[in-house]
Amino acid sequence: MTSPQTASIPLSHGQRWRAFWVCVSVAALTILDLSKVNVALPSIEAAFDAASTELQLVVSGYVLMFGLALVPFGRLGDQRSRRVLFLIGLSLFALTSVVCALAPTTEVLLVARLVQGLAAGIQMPQVLGTIQQLFVGKERGRAFGLFGATIGIATAFGPTLGGLMIALGGAQDGWRWIFWLNVPLCVLVIAGVVWLLPATRRPAPGRVHLDPVGLVLFAVSVLTLMWPFLFTTGSPDDDPRRWWSLAVFAVFVAAFIAWERRYAASGRSPLIPFGLFDVASFRNGTLIVTAYFTAIPAMFLLTTLFLQEGVGLEPVFAGMVSIGFAVASAVSAWFGGNLVGRLGRPLVVAGLAVVLLGVTALAIVAYTVPPGVVAYAMAAVMLVTGVGAGLVVAPNQTLTLAEIPTRSGGLAGSVGQLGQRIGTAVGTAVGLSLFYATIYREDDGRHALAVYHDAYAYGMAAVALFLGLAFVLGVVDLGSRRRARRADSPD
Repeated sequence: MTSPQTASIPLSHGQRWRAFWVCVSVAALTILDLSKVNVALPSIEAAFDAASTELQLVVSGYVLMFGLALVPFGRLGDQRSRRVLFLIGLSLFALTSVVCALAPTTEVLLVARLVQGLAAGIQMPQVLGTIQQLFVGKERGRAFGLFGATIGIATAFGPTLGGLMIALGGAQDGWRWIFWLNVPLCVLVIAGVVWLLPATRRPAPGRVHLDPVGLVLFAVSVLTLMWPFLFTTGSPDDDPRRWWSLAVFAVFVAAFIAWERRYAASGRSPLIPFGLFDVASFRNGTLIVTAYFTAIPAMFLLTTLFLQEGVGLEPVFAGMVSIGFAVASAVSAWFGGNLVGRLGRPLVVAGLAVVLLGVTALAIVAYTVPPGVVAYAMAAVMLVTGVGAGLVVAPNQTLTLAEIPTRSGGLAGSVGQLGQRIGTAVGTAVGLSLFYATIYREDDGRHALAVYHDAYAYGMAAVALFLGLAFVLGVVDLGSRRRARRADSPD
């Protein structure tokens, strides 16, 4: 049996854009909570005397549950009410934020962050599915341009906001203010969902089909893939046996693919219709954004750690270094969303080239510029890098979903988001492990700043490697599109 289809409900121009801004607010809230917590890690470490593994899990545990929830709730949103899932996710997000803010121990904080990640994973598929359904043609490109701009601002402005909360709340408990801030923001967004988000479709009658066997196989596959990276910190105490988890992943992902193909062949709706990956634009766009998000969150985290722990900057000032990135990426994302219909994939490739050059420049600046002005130099590089970043996310999102039917928008968007979340977990783990492993290895009486120079350089080398992969994927996709056009054109 195929999944229930839904009929679009005609909406006015004003209704569409009001709904869009509600959706974008939800997305910004979930992404902001990831990036603003990064700057709080040294404060959380001081408050609880937390180990490096626990600090890693504060960030990556959120990402893990985020990723696990995306696909099933993307499927559920395509079948049923996205508005209800918005309200469930936002209410749970607010509740877990309160628990995080009041956490008496690291263990309570970690559990609350896991459930908070689940709440984020409930919400995000509904954002992408709703935008996909609201807009078509050039208007969709414009909408995804604004969406990309907002995500860029949330990602890059998060460290500044987190640093400001720590400055206001104090070094010991300022990190708790980061979570308290979520509560009024959630209340405002819930009000927007209730009063401004119109119905976008009419759900068809019938049972919800979520393929329970596929759901279990999928969850184990994602968990075993991310597990070794969640526990990679660069400490000499890291257990090398964790990498055997990848062998378990290979078994379960093979079982998942086999089950899903059999399930689909029986006429039922699989958790992930693998036919999506037959669409070249979707497949290539998903790979590009996965590689890109393996790099970018790690870039922000490493830069913040270098400036705080290596240079000695206060958290609020370390976070402010990324403001230029946020502003530049927002502006260029708007232009990118409007230009993608005319320029296509070359726009994304150009943006990736600029970001790759920016990451290289950041590592050079860290080594060569004196500590007193290195933050200003990094801020200038971030500004230029942000221009390239805005040309990647929004245009790539538009190109990735361009050939996907609107009824599958939530699920297709969830698959792309899953790639981003897995990429974030992997990239953050690799970058942090290289950063801290260098410190453990070289902290033998050398000048502290010299050690942090090397640690930052090793971490950023991994960032550049992932960005280089995204760039190569973009070039390959560009070449295949050109060959396809030549094959389709008359002789």
